[in-house]
Amino acid sequence: MNSSTAELARTITKENSLQSYYTTRLLVDKDLEDDCFRAYAYFRWVDDVIDVESESVDKRLSFIQRQKELINRLYRDEAIDNLAEEEEIVAHLIRHDRGENSGLQSFIRNFLAVLEFDAYRKGRVIKEDKLNWYSSCLGKSITDAIQYFIRNGHQYPEAENRYSAATAAHITHVLRDMRKDLADGFINIPAEYLDANGLLPGELSDDQLRAWIRLRVKLAREYFQAGKQYLDSLDILRCKIAGYWYCTRFEVILDCIERDGFTLREEYDEQRKYQTMLKMAWIGISLTFRHLVQIARLSSKSVN
Repeated sequence: MNSSTAELARTITKENSLQSYYTTRLLVDKDLEDDCFRAYAYFRWVDDVIDVESESVDKRLSFIQRQKELINRLYRDEAIDNLAEEEEIVAHLIRHDRGENSGLQSFIRNFLAVLEFDAYRKGRVIKEDKLNWYSSCLGKSITDAIQYFIRNGHQYPEAENRYSAATAAHITHVLRDMRKDLADGFINIPAEYLDANGLLPGELSDDQLRAWIRLRVKLAREYFQAGKQYLDSLDILRCKIAGYWYCTRFEVILDCIERDGFTLREEYDEQRKYQTMLKMAWIGISLTFRHLVQIARLSSKSVN
């Protein structure tokens, strides 16, 4: 069963995100590769159930409550029967967790909190502080996952900008999916903005929406800049590359939004374009060169 969940998770990841699949294959610790696929696959399933498959509030809340109880019981090392195939994935993932209060547990609990928020908020207008928490919580979850799966056990530095890049990515993710999310009942424009302009969620004019989008793009750019400063301070090359690749995946969306005059499209395919893949390859090469130069300089200083 252990190997079967690994195969299932690998298949789910490859079918849904080639970037996540190849980032895992190239950069994650080899002995954690299967668990990294499990982490992606489980939450891909939970997200799909909440966003698409659960049509009623009661079904969404019942489902997310089951997942919370399941994860709590697994972390108490309880034996659990009658799990769904996807729940077997997270069961194996948690059983492999390396250490108390690990980055993996932070990832799982914070990501589940984000999805629980989605389960409750569908169809509701949300205040700005809650939407900001939403992005910050997701940013912490993703960063802790990357630093758990890449050079596991390494003491990554604490810093104010540690989670900035992943937070920026989520701000951009929300903009990318804005039109689809609104159609699905997820309102990502703060209640304060709607009230100040006397608007309903579906009644935004292009000018009103563009003004808000411009502010969000500016904020995302600032967070990306701060996040890259943190990435540049790291001494683990694989983590640097993973972080920069994650930034690039979403910065190409910001570029597109700016070119379109802050008007959002129904769909963006920039992340899958050949030019984006080339850009990421070049980033990997340039970061490697800079990293080697940095090591050489440090070695030279220590000798002298």
